[in-house]
Amino acid sequence: MRDFLPADKARRERVLAVIRDRYRVHGFDEIETPVMEEYARLHAGIGGDNEKLAYNVLKRGLDADAVRAAADDPSQLTDLGLRYDLTVPLARFYASHRGELPTVFRSIQIAPVWRAERPQKGRYRQFMQCDIDIMGDASARAEAELIVATLDTLDALGLEGGSVRINDRRVLDWMLDTFGFAPGERPGVLITIDKLDKIGPAGVAAELRERGTTASAVDAFEAFLGRPMTLEYNPFGERQIRKLLPADAPDDVVAHLVGIGDAVAAARGASTTDAADIPLVFDPFLVRGMGYYTGTIFELAHPSVDYSLGGGGRYDGMIGRFLGQDVPAVGFSIGFERIVDLVDAAADDPRPAVVLVHDRDVPEAELLAHKAALIASGSRVRLEHRTKNLKALLERATGDGYTAFATVSAGAAPGSLELKPLG
Repeated sequence: MRDFLPADKARRERVLAVIRDRYRVHGFDEIETPVMEEYARLHAGIGGDNEKLAYNVLKRGLDADAVRAAADDPSQLTDLGLRYDLTVPLARFYASHRGELPTVFRSIQIAPVWRAERPQKGRYRQFMQCDIDIMGDASARAEAELIVATLDTLDALGLEGGSVRINDRRVLDWMLDTFGFAPGERPGVLITIDKLDKIGPAGVAAELRERGTTASAVDAFEAFLGRPMTLEYNPFGERQIRKLLPADAPDDVVAHLVGIGDAVAAARGASTTDAADIPLVFDPFLVRGMGYYTGTIFELAHPSVDYSLGGGGRYDGMIGRFLGQDVPAVGFSIGFERIVDLVDAAADDPRPAVVLVHDRDVPEAELLAHKAALIASGSRVRLEHRTKNLKALLERATGDGYTAFATVSAGAAPGSLELKPLG
């Protein structure tokens, strides 16, 4: 959990403002949910490994006897926990307020979440998530809207060239069944398949054998990974999808994915007949670890980095746990902590930012009059007493994002100051 100095905080807020604005122009509306949810909801078996990383909150008024009585079941000590993502709170929110929301609801949530991670670069115990979700729409249009809004946001941040890797959990389940993996083996098999980019086909096959997974299924999977492939390029579409899957892939799932591609291509001004620039890539071994995904899954990629900048998917079964009635839902989350480090400094606040350096004998009324005049002209203004080391003062102001300075003497008229550039 980190502190942010003024320049860092200002930069983060400027990036958040761009994200929030682009989401809103795509028709999403912002909501807010509490930082805590009920323990049972956060540990309902739908959050995957994140449930193990949740911060739990002790019940109020516990005495020593109550603590001892719960020694064998720590869950008895807590009834609330800090949210580890924004999707579980959103499902609860929708179930609570469905009657007040439109049939198809497009939400924005931008807020901190908490996980008891082992801190390292890119992994923090408190971090921002920027989510957009669509509830009430089972069609490919919902995924396409999320993808288009996310890519548009990336472009607005100066990170053009982004793309989305896409798959479907139903395809993964079908493939594992086709290869012959037993249902009870599949969670572990998916964990290993998720390492394909890191350890390669041979490494995946070896790890599956070490797990004691069905030998014939591992053989079939390894043979599929090693099959001969033509080098022809196929843009995203039915030909690309079927080429990367075993024969006889489910027609309905393929059609859903193709529909997403057609809609994204239309929105991005690409041709579906010659769509080398459609920013979608089918990845049959994209897994994503969250246990609540039921269909399409996707990850945001950018050529400047070798890790994902966000991800999401369809979670049609989650809301039904709280509402008692299934509601289609799909979401996309931008990895804010990763993206904020990639945004060019040139995208910072374009307003003039002025430091007024004054002697101690300048009357307060005059200083505030100078400041008010500059603010009225559209500038951001800071007052600073002149110090012996003026260079250090101005360097600090430059680091804080200020672009100009002026010296103020007693008796100067508002609007008469000479502004000089910093840096």
